[in-house]
Amino acid sequence: MITLRKAKEEDLAIIQYIGTSTYGPTYGHILEQVQIDYMLDEFYSITALTKQLMEGHTFLIAQDGDQDLAFMSYSTTTHQQHIVAKLHKLYVLPEAHGKGLGKLLMNEVRNKAIEAGADSLELNVNRYNNAKDFYEKIGFVVKETVDIEIGNGFFMNDYVMALPLTPLKSV
Repeated sequence: MITLRKAKEEDLAIIQYIGTSTYGPTYGHILEQVQIDYMLDEFYSITALTKQLMEGHTFLIAQDGDQDLAFMSYSTTTHQQHIVAKLHKLYVLPEAHGKGLGKLLMNEVRNKAIEAGADSLELNVNRYNNAKDFYEKIGFVVKETVDIEIGNGFFMNDYVMALPLTPLKSV
């Protein structure tokens, strides 16, 4: 049975493992290895993950029994009197694809965003990442195209995608 748990600092090594295990298969055909290595160090070192946790990112881990298979991170911010939820990361181990984990995690972050009073859920996705199709199927639309400099002469060439949120209805 698939369950979700909120990650704690002691779970960061698990998040690092899932992130680094999925990064190559996800971006190997899009980015050069030197950029992948740079991004893993910048975003998935224990130091970087600890900083994200301290900055208010919530990490949720999906597990099947005692096996950790996927994770996501998100946060909420207030922008011009509107609460916006931001999905920062969503990665599923390659061997766990097709189990509905991505959809389960997306439903959870959507519900958490609505509970927080967010008007929309936003994310960035590489313009050549197949995950863009997944996001579009669940209602996200491209809001803008951005090139974000991340250091060392590297850029993230992304779409910013948004999903308008409506409050959960009581039954």
